[in-house]
Amino acid sequence: MASDRVHAALPDPPSQIEEENKEEEKVFGNIFAELESVDLPLGTTLRSIYDDQPNAHKRFMEKLDARIRNHDREIEKMCNFHHQGFVDAITELLKVRADAEKLMGQVTDTDRRLQEAGREVTAQTEEVIRCRIQQRNMATTVEKLQLCIPVLEMYSKLKEQLESKRYYAALKTMEQLEKVFIPRVSQYRFCQIMAENLPRLREEIKEISMSDLKDFLESIRKHSDKVGETAMRQAQQHRTFNSAVAKQSSIGHYTKPVYSLNGQTHTQNGLMINDDTGDEEEADEEILTAQDLVDFSPVYRCLHIYTVLGDRETFENYYRKQRKKQARLVLQPQANMHETVEGYRRYFNQIVGFFVVEDHILHATRGLVTRAFTDELWNMALSKIIAVLRTHSSYCDDPDLVLELKNLIVIFADTLQGYGFLVNRLFDLLFEVRDQYNETLLKKWALVFREIFELDNYSPIPVETEEEYKLVVSRFPFHDAEIEKQDFPKKLPMSQSVPQIYTQVKELIYASLKFSESLHRSSTEIDDMLRKSTNLLLTRTLSSCLQNLIKKPHIGLTELVQIIINTTHLEQACKYLEEFITNITNVSPETVHTTRLYGLATFKDARHAAEGEIYTKLNQKIDEFIQLADYEWGMAESDGRASGYLMDLINFLRSTFQVFTHLPNNNNDHASMSGKVAQTACMSACKHLSTSLMQMLLDTELKQISMGAIQQFNLDVIQCELFASSEPVPGFQGDTLQLAFIDLRQLLDLFMVWDWSTYLADYGQPTNKYLRVNPATALALLEKVYRGMKDTSKKNNIFSQFRKNDRDKQKLIETVVKQLRSLVNGMSS
Repeated sequence: MASDRVHAALPDPPSQIEEENKEEEKVFGNIFAELESVDLPLGTTLRSIYDDQPNAHKRFMEKLDARIRNHDREIEKMCNFHHQGFVDAITELLKVRADAEKLMGQVTDTDRRLQEAGREVTAQTEEVIRCRIQQRNMATTVEKLQLCIPVLEMYSKLKEQLESKRYYAALKTMEQLEKVFIPRVSQYRFCQIMAENLPRLREEIKEISMSDLKDFLESIRKHSDKVGETAMRQAQQHRTFNSAVAKQSSIGHYTKPVYSLNGQTHTQNGLMINDDTGDEEEADEEILTAQDLVDFSPVYRCLHIYTVLGDRETFENYYRKQRKKQARLVLQPQANMHETVEGYRRYFNQIVGFFVVEDHILHATRGLVTRAFTDELWNMALSKIIAVLRTHSSYCDDPDLVLELKNLIVIFADTLQGYGFLVNRLFDLLFEVRDQYNETLLKKWALVFREIFELDNYSPIPVETEEEYKLVVSRFPFHDAEIEKQDFPKKLPMSQSVPQIYTQVKELIYASLKFSESLHRSSTEIDDMLRKSTNLLLTRTLSSCLQNLIKKPHIGLTELVQIIINTTHLEQACKYLEEFITNITNVSPETVHTTRLYGLATFKDARHAAEGEIYTKLNQKIDEFIQLADYEWGMAESDGRASGYLMDLINFLRSTFQVFTHLPNNNNDHASMSGKVAQTACMSACKHLSTSLMQMLLDTELKQISMGAIQQFNLDVIQCELFASSEPVPGFQGDTLQLAFIDLRQLLDLFMVWDWSTYLADYGQPTNKYLRVNPATALALLEKVYRGMKDTSKKNNIFSQFRKNDRDKQKLIETVVKQLRSLVNGMSS
């Protein structure tokens, strides 16, 4: 670069090197140009020199030396050119030296004077510097304090939040302190103390929030009853209103899609809007919710705190565990819960309150409880509830209490169903409760029927006026054209218990219908339930009461006949009961699978039992008269008239059958019924009397009978035959009733006529005059008569004469006895 500037300043030297080869000069010129340049690398240039032709290096060195000598000459020329200027400059410097020394002295003096003058300024400057340092320190302090003050303010705010129990905000403040404020001034000791204190404060907040949660859980047990009561009351109002809406809709008078309760208009989803048409006071009333009754803030606060602290799972597990324990406690009923409806209501209120709270927690928090958890709790609770209700409802013997229990179960189920819980098993349980309800109804109605039967006078109902007649007909479906044509006063054939029984059966149907309400069942199912309940009442309760009534000792023959008439009318009224049920349920009787009322068999069985009791009581009365018989079996002659006991018995039978003939026979049914019963009773009485008299003659304890006693006995039988022939009950054909005494008559005729030859000769022949006389019966009575004759002869001490006068008769008796014994032996073999 320097050589280039020299060449530029000096004229080109004359070339002293001969141009042997212009091309070689050109090449070496380029090489030197490259070597003299500081920007190009030398490696490539030097390599090109050595890689060229042989002796290139030598020629290059020669050229290089020439180049150097050329540059030296140029440098020498330049120095010669500038030498005089250099000498002149040195001479000038020597002249300046003296002036410089003088100037130096002046400067030194000036400096001394300035030092003396600036000493005070220096002192003031140092003071200024010190003040500036203090000012800088103060500014730094203010700056640091400005960084520390927010930390202190936040910490003070934290303390205030803790004192005011705003724990969630306190945690947020702690987070800001840790992440934002304390890192700015972490070098200070007080900040380190703060940072060390924050974890302890967090633990305190956790403990306090957990304590608040425990207080909340304890408090919610007390409030569950109120929460459940409110929820069930709202559900009941909703259901009642919907029922009213359904009824109005069915007749086309109500089309609004909302309902109004307590001055509030409620949409179908339960939301409330003000009703402008209501009173102001009513409009101000609001339906309370769980959130209105219970302060859930401890739960929210504790949940947020544990979430912020990263320990949410622990909180969730604790909460669910405690609620499970509380659920088990809530599901434990009181021992006497079944005694009153309030016991059941409190039980249901607590359960509803529990699950309403859980439903609120489910929707108000995110994941504290899940639908799966609440469903698990509900399934566990449902099994326990069903078991409890099965047990306690079995203790209930009051149908009103069972009905109220059913209503509570329905409201309970509807309430929880509104919160999304499955309640099908509760409605299935209601069918079991329905059976229990029917049982309690049957027990209650059994008492009602017994009271009706006890107060009945068992005589036809007298009606004095048209109003009385209409009153009876309005209570019982009685229609008789002949009785309606009669003038007042008149009598209806049934007794007063008939319309009462009919009314009570309808009352039971109504009672059964009450239970069927709100069960979400079809009309066909309700119709079937009503018919089954009615059938149970007729076939079990009423049938049992009738059977017990018929068996009671104080029920006489007249009462039994009236019972027969009553059961006939009740049987005829069964079709009206079917119509009554049909009108209630609007289910046609012709519908397939419709249950029929089979109470007809109940009344038929009762009639048969009453008829049998009539026959039994008649026979018992006859036995009582027979027991009064006091025959003198050894009398010589008869009194010539029938025995007193037998005449009393016949008079009793006449008066009794007279009652049968005077029973109401205003229609053919009553006449045929009373006539048939009277005929059967009369025939049964005559047969029983004949059998009793026969047994009296053949009594094994009776050893001997005189012919006088036979004659007396014959007079009594004659009275019986006269009674039978007098037609005490109309309707017998010919001698049908007298045939009841035919065995006695032929036996007595055989002894009175002493016609043994005919008996023995015609024995076994259809034309035998004494066909109904059994040889064993004749033998037994003949032996007693024979012993009586012998005993009489001994007492009169004339037996020897008897044997002499009646030897033929004695032989006859002995012969007859032998023949009778042979007949008896032949029959037995």
